[in-house]
Amino acid sequence: MELSGTMLKICHLDLRYQQIQAVKGLSFDVSQAEIVALLGANGAGKSSILRAISGLIRPYGGEIFFEGREITRLPSHEIVKLGIIHVPEGRGIFANLKVIENLEVASFLRHDRKAVRQDLDYVFTLFPILHQRQKQYGATLSGGEQQMLAIGRALMARGKLILLDEPSLGLAPKVVESIFQIIARINHEGLSILLVEQNARRALEIAHRGYILETGCLVLADTAKNLTQNQQIRSAYLGE
Repeated sequence: MELSGTMLKICHLDLRYQQIQAVKGLSFDVSQAEIVALLGANGAGKSSILRAISGLIRPYGGEIFFEGREITRLPSHEIVKLGIIHVPEGRGIFANLKVIENLEVASFLRHDRKAVRQDLDYVFTLFPILHQRQKQYGATLSGGEQQMLAIGRALMARGKLILLDEPSLGLAPKVVESIFQIIARINHEGLSILLVEQNARRALEIAHRGYILETGCLVLADTAKNLTQNQQIRSAYLGE
């Protein structure tokens, strides 16, 4: 799908936890129908950036724009209504609800019931195992199935931009491959994705562009192809 237009724009973002500055003057953007990877070691500030975008933490400085509208200080529920859906590290599903209930809860703001049904069918097409497990409780699912459910919930909310935080964490290689194939597919069908992922090699295989962070600062930005070919990145993040 051809990329067009800036969807998310971060300008000079500063994030602090008490006296500790987690992110310093960060600026980047995500275009429509694009996958952008945020890469860096643990503690680089990647997850904090996603939390700031989704309204879970308040920036100390800087501005966040979504589709041309400033959202820096909007509450998280208003940000969800605009179409930004956060799939957090650890998946964040409702363990005490059934699979079908997890998916239905994600569509509670929507009134187009026919479209909701169509989206549910779409999720079950992407993840047939969820259709099989729809009457099971979230707590009984495997880690991979829970990640599928978390992505499925984001799709049920009809998000325009999905923030994915460590989708491969703790999953077997075969499951990771399946998850990344689905991420690439939903992006190809039009969704924008901001991806935080420790598996840098796999992230860069599906991303259009990438940003490298070190201790809250942007140190490198380039196309995914160029980052993959960068010897410094290959040594530091790709194990070569």
